[in-house]
Amino acid sequence: MPTNDETTIRTEELEVTVRGFRLAARRIDPYGVQTQHRPVLVFLHEGLGSMQLWGDFPQAIASACGLPALLYDRLGHGLSEPLPSPAVDVAYLAREAHTFLPEVLSACAVRSPVLIGHSDGGTIALLYAARRPKQVLGIVTEAAHVFVDDRTRDGIRQTVAAYRENDLKTRLSKYHGPNTEALFQRWADTWLSDEFAAWNIEWQLKAVQCPVLAIQGDADEYGTAAQMKSIAAHAGGRSDTFLVPGCRHVPHYQAREAVAERIIAFVRAIGPTSPSTSPGPE
Repeated sequence: MPTNDETTIRTEELEVTVRGFRLAARRIDPYGVQTQHRPVLVFLHEGLGSMQLWGDFPQAIASACGLPALLYDRLGHGLSEPLPSPAVDVAYLAREAHTFLPEVLSACAVRSPVLIGHSDGGTIALLYAARRPKQVLGIVTEAAHVFVDDRTRDGIRQTVAAYRENDLKTRLSKYHGPNTEALFQRWADTWLSDEFAAWNIEWQLKAVQCPVLAIQGDADEYGTAAQMKSIAAHAGGRSDTFLVPGCRHVPHYQAREAVAERIIAFVRAIGPTSPSTSPGPE
């Protein structure tokens, strides 16, 4: 995988206000390109993730593709404001896709996104593109969910045990600080709730018209390969899959070289052409 030349990469820390909430964001500019005139790689983190948990992966992909990138901490994550409530919230993924993400992109002048989402971030990317099929150049999902399966819930139960009995809470606190407890409680309680058991967005995927690359580890502790296959089968546009051997839930970390090569090739194949339609109302 190409290495970063740090002298060619500029990062800018931002604050974005959405619906009265302050969100932390970061813009990456590998070669001084103007964000408003180029496609932008938008990295969407996982359910317990943050900008920091991506590590330097976004910089490496942006540099290799010659495109700017945007990251942000969703509400309750990382350096963003805390969640208003840790209560079960079965609509949180749709809200992120249809309310928060559009306003973040608008505030950061991103008109032509390529969405790269890990786990919850991949689900949010699909939901966003289903509502705005002409405004997304392409989507990469890593370990995304489009329905609730038994492995997902079993994996979350094991994570709850690790949070209570091991050092998981301490490790998450390094990234989320005082947000940690409310964030973890909402994530676990929502996915394990009876109300969320029937959650399914497969029926919405036909509206996704852009190219999709669905990636999943074959040892993913939070979902089976049926998730990846469903994305490819139901998406309305061209789709490809990559089942990563010996990989668990974080492909860009556990199989970085192979995953980076696939993502870079996918983005390059899309090309630099921007959508002709600018973002509009819902």
